[in-house]
Amino acid sequence: QVQLAESGGGLVQAGGSLRLSCAASGRTFSRHAMGWFRQAPGKEREFVAAISWSGGSTYYADSVKGRFTISRDNTKNTAYLQMNSLKPEDTAVYYCAAKKAYVDARGFAYDYWGQGTQVTVSS
Repeated sequence: QVQLAESGGGLVQAGGSLRLSCAASGRTFSRHAMGWFRQAPGKEREFVAAISWSGGSTYYADSVKGRFTISRDNTKNTAYLQMNSLKPEDTAVYYCAAKKAYVDARGFAYDYWGQGTQVTVSS
């Protein structure tokens, strides 16, 4: 069992930066791939980024490539999403998720989800 808790969301102006954190409980964090997803009002949840259990492989949605960076620190049981050059269209609730074994961009493949953290980017 893995419990996840996101933090770091907030209100930022366009062009600004935020770093989201996802703290995980449980001793098997290092065996789980981690993903970040987001959901804007009236829209479906979408994939943002994912990282393998070792941190050696990362994947990004085209819409955030070059602006967002996913990382993890297995000694702290924490995953991160550094978001730079934020745009109003990045406004959404951001969720972190965990799954055993291989990384995946499909939300349904993830077993554990956090409660989400709101990110609002003003123009």
